[in-house]
Amino acid sequence: MKILNVIYMMRVGFGILAALVTTFVIDINVGDPLISGVSIGIIFYIITYYILKWRFLNKVEKQSKIFTMGIGAYFLTFIMFWTLFVTLLIRF
Repeated sequence: MKILNVIYMMRVGFGILAALVTTFVIDINVGDPLISGVSIGIIFYIITYYILKWRFLNKVEKQSKIFTMGIGAYFLTFIMFWTLFVTLLIRF
């Protein structure tokens, strides 16, 4: 696999992980869960950027590709799985 494909797939996995963490950290009945959840998702993205930058710095041609690769997939996966996890948590 190419390095950018690996970064993309890792972003999708990190999106699922961030949604799971957000589901258990945010209490739905206290405050505004939407603002808090999105904030955790953005902070998680920034933290994973530095992890990926440290890991793939010398293997990618442009450093900006590490930041932009998979950003849409991350946030779409994050929102989709966060909704799924919260729904399952409320339902059961």
